[in-house]
Amino acid sequence: MNLFSEIRSLVTEALSQMQAEGLLPEGLSFANVAVEPPRDAAHGDMATNAAMVLAKPARMKPRDIADALALRLAADDRITSAEVAGPGFLNLRLAPVVWQGIVGTILADGTSYGRSDMGQGRKVNVEYVSANPTGPLHVGHTRGAVFGDALASLLDYAGHDVTREYYINDGGAQVDVLARSVYLRYLEAHGEAVEFPDGTYPGEYLVEVGQKLKELKGDAFIGQPEAVWLQEIRNFATDAMMDLIREDLAQLGVKMDVFFSEKSLYGTGRIEAALESLDSKGLIYEGVLEPPKGKKPEDWEPREQTLFKSTEHGDDVDRPVKKSDGSWTYFAPDIAYHFDKVSRRFDELIDVFGADHGGYVKRMKAAVSALSDGKVPLDIKLTQLVKLWKNGEPFKMSKRAGNFVTLRDVVDQVGPDVTRFVMLTRKNDAPLDFDFDKVLEQSRENPVFYVQYAHARVQSVLRRAVEAGIEADLATLAAADLGLINHEAELAVAKKLAEWPRLVEIAARTNEPHRIAFYLYELAGDFHALWNRGNELPELRFLQEGDPATSHAKMALAVAVSVVISAGLGILGVKPANEMR
Repeated sequence: MNLFSEIRSLVTEALSQMQAEGLLPEGLSFANVAVEPPRDAAHGDMATNAAMVLAKPARMKPRDIADALALRLAADDRITSAEVAGPGFLNLRLAPVVWQGIVGTILADGTSYGRSDMGQGRKVNVEYVSANPTGPLHVGHTRGAVFGDALASLLDYAGHDVTREYYINDGGAQVDVLARSVYLRYLEAHGEAVEFPDGTYPGEYLVEVGQKLKELKGDAFIGQPEAVWLQEIRNFATDAMMDLIREDLAQLGVKMDVFFSEKSLYGTGRIEAALESLDSKGLIYEGVLEPPKGKKPEDWEPREQTLFKSTEHGDDVDRPVKKSDGSWTYFAPDIAYHFDKVSRRFDELIDVFGADHGGYVKRMKAAVSALSDGKVPLDIKLTQLVKLWKNGEPFKMSKRAGNFVTLRDVVDQVGPDVTRFVMLTRKNDAPLDFDFDKVLEQSRENPVFYVQYAHARVQSVLRRAVEAGIEADLATLAAADLGLINHEAELAVAKKLAEWPRLVEIAARTNEPHRIAFYLYELAGDFHALWNRGNELPELRFLQEGDPATSHAKMALAVAVSVVISAGLGILGVKPANEMR
């Protein structure tokens, strides 16, 4: 049930009635008519822009449309007043029974309240994390993992058919460096003293990998040239790193549906097939690129390369796909990978990249547009940097990783629930400060505590009710007389609960799961405000001594809050707390 959609339907029905009566011209589109919460709650419960958006195509004054519309809306039992404001906005106030009914709906629907069929089963591929398989995940990967996982859950909740995917970057030179680094640890396991040259991976996480390689191969690779062992150790090390990465993701509660190997694109004709698809559309040619804008590097010289006409699909410049020496550019396998996604008949693609990949956005969008003939949209979400703080200072690097703070460093400090929630307290493309001290504070300034505390308070009410001999089972609360929820502070909470289905659809439409975290914080704030007012006004307390009927109604409101918080936290991948310690 989406109350805002229901009232919008009421508005459009009234507009259609006005057309039938000759008060509005035929043929008007109501697509841009919206019903939203007003910017100022003092103005009413909902507002519609109908008169404003219809005035020009109807060749009428907005005020005239609004006045006629207000008369028809006010005739509905759900509307207590319809007031025209300013040049033609219409502010609506709804009867208390509407808000009370929201509580009953939530208790009946449970955590499916707010679920939407907006996605209509559209197949969406969400690719995220996709870290090089050269070591454990670091804190930057953590943000991308949390964002991508929450986005996938949000889209699923909103009715999409979602595939979570990890692209294993195991086809480039970095895995050769990994193999050489593991070989050094292998020699070390045999008692040899080794030094790690610049560009290798000195992290202690490879010590165990080197030891396992020794157990598997004995001394077979000792003294052997690189050509003998490079490929085998490369495969061995990549598998070991992917096992480590899967363990890291499990620590964070992230599960993938598909792990796609870049290596599978090489030597299989898949890159060639993707480029042939572009070539058949006249988008591949031999040419020479201009030097970078504003500067000409000393070592730059014009070279003929195989180029993709990405400018025909919105890019700034055409992009090379094959170098002058005949080898593939980094872009070529990325094109082939997305060609594979398009071939799997996804209706929409979403890539979650780190902020350092911002330069890749236009070329990837151009590639997918060209490969799909503009039929498959690609949305690329960039996650900005995370700055870690502890005791007022930057959090130190991990010795185990060698040169960065790992995902496990963060989760070991605060746990997966806090990690996930805090990573979603900023929009993905905004920098995030992660202060280990603040995220463990038990105060309003700590959003994850504030939301968890609201859920725990509801559970404490139910426990106290049972101790007092008041029935608190769901069936009893669902049958409560909700008309007893009538104080403005109680109705304010019900109004916030009514926003949940609309919020889900907005967040899913914009691919912005942080909106869920923001909403939960606001809902928790309204609930805590009601709780605190109960300290001043006994009639607002959830348990009314000697009055089980009123207690049941008030507990029903509290449980409705916990249901929505639980659903929202579920999207974020966070477990609701039943008690706080």
